[in-house]
Amino acid sequence: IIGTSMGGMYTEMLYGTDRICVNPAFQMGATITESNMMGKQVFQNVRQDGIQEVIVTKALVKEYKDMTENCFKQVDAKEQERVFGLFGDADPIVHTFDLFSEHYPQAIHFHGEHRLIEKAIFHYLMPVIRWIDDRQEGRERRTVLIDKDTLADAYGKPKSSLHKAYELLLDNYNVYFVCPAPTNQPSAISEQQAWIAETFSAPAWNHAIFTNQPQILYGDYIISSTAHDDFLGTALRFGSDEFKTWEDVITYFERLGGQ
Repeated sequence: IIGTSMGGMYTEMLYGTDRICVNPAFQMGATITESNMMGKQVFQNVRQDGIQEVIVTKALVKEYKDMTENCFKQVDAKEQERVFGLFGDADPIVHTFDLFSEHYPQAIHFHGEHRLIEKAIFHYLMPVIRWIDDRQEGRERRTVLIDKDTLADAYGKPKSSLHKAYELLLDNYNVYFVCPAPTNQPSAISEQQAWIAETFSAPAWNHAIFTNQPQILYGDYIISSTAHDDFLGTALRFGSDEFKTWEDVITYFERLGGQ
């Protein structure tokens, strides 16, 4: 079940079901007041009964406040596994990431505002749906490890076609980023995590591995500018004659067809 805004608030209370709360309005009463949403409001889309406007009164606001007091009442370890929260990092209306995080660990920022537009659905919501679907179906996808040394150009910007390759890989594989964990520079871990989050957003949540010994990792493929002769899977040497660019990597995986 997927609910957005006020629907996300109601979705949280549908216990026993896998669900995704997108920009959930857990403080609906306060949100209405602070966002100047009293009086006549027009729905973005016409309802099934033909109605497209509603009058927001103080009595209705109180009903919303009373309803939101029922949120989080049945949270337990199992529910924490079932529920994901997606929060637009530029949402001007709802700011409930911290409140959600107090009850559920799977809280994820994505690049977007309050409305769930097509771009957000395709790039950020669909990967989370895949995670849930894979768990429900007991599906094990092959794993692709991407070394940090393949990601950025000399200016710290994503390399050409990196996003295109990442989106392609997400369709068929579990994709993880492998980053160094310098013992004497612990802040580097946070900096790398921030770069990955900014560059790839929601699909990269909890998909970064920090290690100084990447050769001991198990996966089906590793894409790296460094040789990994001891890797048990298939190593793609990024920057080599065969894989000079991410377009070459895309061609390789397209030929594999998800294998």
